[in-house]
Amino acid sequence: MATNNNKALNIALWVVQVFVGLGFLIAGVMKTTQPIEELGKSLPWVTQVSAGLVRFVGISELLGGLGVLLPSILRIKPNLTPLAALGLVVIMVLAFIFHVVKAEYSVLMIPLIMGALAYFIYWGRTKKSKILPRS
Repeated sequence: MATNNNKALNIALWVVQVFVGLGFLIAGVMKTTQPIEELGKSLPWVTQVSAGLVRFVGISELLGGLGVLLPSILRIKPNLTPLAALGLVVIMVLAFIFHVVKAEYSVLMIPLIMGALAYFIYWGRTKKSKILPRS
């Protein structure tokens, strides 16, 4: 019975990894490639901070998205996956705090949910369903 639970957890982790990884990849590409003025139409906060901070956040999200996916998919240093997930948790905690300070309560669910999903990946890939490196 424990094997079925572990298999189900592994599948759930993969589904969440793909969702979180692609979500952060898309967000990271947007924040690193789009002009700030264009990005400001969909994300008003980017016009309130420096362009350097927006690009830094974008690069961090891009690398986090890659880190949640590639090490596990390729099974090369898969122990990097939970570390990337933990890094994304930090980014989402900071985003949550930023939006609370700016009184942007309508967007708080995004960092809350994405942070919780990233933490689920961290927890699952360190405690319950580790991915072994390629032999």
